[in-house]
Amino acid sequence: MLHVEFTVEPFVEGQPGPHVRAAVAAVEAHGITVEFGPFATEFEADETTVSRAVSDLVREAYANGATHVTVHMEKIDV
Repeated sequence: MLHVEFTVEPFVEGQPGPHVRAAVAAVEAHGITVEFGPFATEFEADETTVSRAVSDLVREAYANGATHVTVHMEKIDV
């Protein structure tokens, strides 16, 4: 199982911009629950699902106006 934290820039005051919403929707399309945190957006899934979800996240973020995407992954024990 992997824990993933990601940020998508540029930051938009108030609500997530379309580039963030697209990235989140790309992850949720894999049946993953995404949580917004104060410093990053997070989710957990198995390694195969994370690989596919992160690929889609990055593609959709940039396709919708992102200028910078940061992804941090950590293996966790379940």
